Amino acid sequence: MKNILKKILNKKKTKKVIKKKAKVVKKVAKAKKIVKIKKIKKVIVKKKIIKDQKKKDKVEIKSDPLRIPKNNEQKPEIKKVKKQETEKKLFKIKDYVVYPKHGVGQITETKKINIGGIDVETYILKFEKDKANGMVPVNKQSHLRPLATINQINKCVSILKSKPKIKRSMWSRRAQEYEAKISSGKIYDLAEVVRDLNKGDDIMIDQSYSERQLFEKAYERLLTEFQIVMGSNLEDAQKKLDKALKRNLEKQIQKIEEKSVSEEVDNQEIAE
Repeated sequence: MKNILKKILNKKKTKKVIKKKAKVVKKVAKAKKIVKIKKIKKVIVKKKIIKDQKKKDKVEIKSDPLRIPKNNEQKPEIKKVKKQETEKKLFKIKDYVVYPKHGVGQITETKKINIGGIDVETYILKFEKDKANGMVPVNKQSHLRPLATINQINKCVSILKSKPKIKRSMWSRRAQEYEAKISSGKIYDLAEVVRDLNKGDDIMIDQSYSERQLFEKAYERLLTEFQIVMGSNLEDAQKKLDKALKRNLEKQIQKIEEKSVSEEVDNQEIAE
């Protein structure tokens, strides 16, 4: 009986031991799996970092043309442009157009020229007042504008007749604003500058030199456009402008002469 009981107890003990060992083996296997997964994740992260770095290096190579490439790196391809981008011509020869910085000009011809190995088609403009020629590429023709219509001219006349809007800021700031309006090439902006700087019959006396220069610049450009659009001579166009501005040039000349005479008389009296 004793021997039988010993055998039974030994069997139970071995079963317990086997179960414990199995649990330990499972735990070890789980731990190994976790370690493997962590290692795999690290490898994936490293690979991603390397890929991102390579992409950054490629971008830097493209963005920095002065950088000296290494032997392993691929050199970026340089495409030579031999012709400018084609664009449909909006204007014809003998058309009058407004170039913002120079005023009204006439297209005399279209010409192909070579700039830096690139064939460029251009408009040749003639500015009669300045006795100068200009050149504008066809693909930059959006900088030009056609002449105003009769309706726009009439609106300009109504702007000239309206009350001037003069800001109470420093003259230097206002002068910059006026210059920007003149350089914009917009006919309504030109009319506003002429209206705001107009001094009526006393323009030659009351205005400073810089004011007078800006006024004359805007006035001349507006007058030229008026003359061409109306199809009239210079005198008729000037009369229309001066009537809207309530200016009389004869009175101006008389006032200047009277002032100069009075100054001479005062100087003679002082001398005596």
